[in-house]
Amino acid sequence: MTESTLSSAIFYLFGTIIILSLIESYFSYKHDQKHYESKDTLTTVYLMSVNFLVNVVMKSGTFLLLDFVYRRYRLFIIPNVFIYWTVLVLLQDFLYWLLHATGHYIRLFWAVHVTHHSSEYFNLTTGFRSSVFEPMYRLFFFVPLSLLGFSAIHILLAYYVTQIYGNLVHTQTIGKLHPIIEYIFVTPSHHRVHHASNPRYLDKNMGMLLILWDRMFGTFQEELEEDKVRYGLVKELENRGPVNIIFHEFIAMAQDMKKTDVLADKLKYMLYAPGWSHDGNSQTSKDLQRQLEAEENRACLES
Repeated sequence: MTESTLSSAIFYLFGTIIILSLIESYFSYKHDQKHYESKDTLTTVYLMSVNFLVNVVMKSGTFLLLDFVYRRYRLFIIPNVFIYWTVLVLLQDFLYWLLHATGHYIRLFWAVHVTHHSSEYFNLTTGFRSSVFEPMYRLFFFVPLSLLGFSAIHILLAYYVTQIYGNLVHTQTIGKLHPIIEYIFVTPSHHRVHHASNPRYLDKNMGMLLILWDRMFGTFQEELEEDKVRYGLVKELENRGPVNIIFHEFIAMAQDMKKTDVLADKLKYMLYAPGWSHDGNSQTSKDLQRQLEAEENRACLES
């Protein structure tokens, strides 16, 4: 497979998603479902365009690094085509889960990833509201694949195919699927949870293709009828301009770092979970979930 073939495949696959987005938005407006909002969609288009430019700048470097490691340092060769592609997709999906988890549990990376969670709407276009600067470090998570004997072009193909699947689960149009599918794969129901700002749902369901990683590592949460999903961020943005959406968390992190003169605490503001503070005046997602659990237990005892 050549790079031009990969580019063509990606073009047609993303083109299909755009067409589906237009169809979904039409039915949303027709049935007054309010899943789309014009200004929000235009903001997504802007953020997608900026991310595309960053991707273009990083594309050659990403390919060259992965190709260099593959040609110079690969440890294995997998001759069986079926095993090769099965292992590649599984490992790539796990490494994406790790990348995604990093974007939720380390504030510096959350400052990048938060862009993707900034919309208060949830539809097929939300998948295009990309983490603008993620391409600058994403490639380092996939270097192990080159070491394990997977070519650069195949790594990128596996990533974009699973990325396209990940785009398709950004929808409220589809409810819960068959229990077997819900158990193995990331579904729209799972990903609605991921984009929720409800305390119960924070930092959950971070898989792209398989939900099994979340089940294995304790980050799975089912969508519950009694806890209706609220989309967006825990702390709503007053300024919803696209530039502020990209940089607001970096600014907030810098302001928090100024609150202490202790270097270790300054570093913790960057490397600990979002919501951590040196004086305990703010809460992480785990703090909010423990508080919710305590409240529910108390209510249960009183009833």
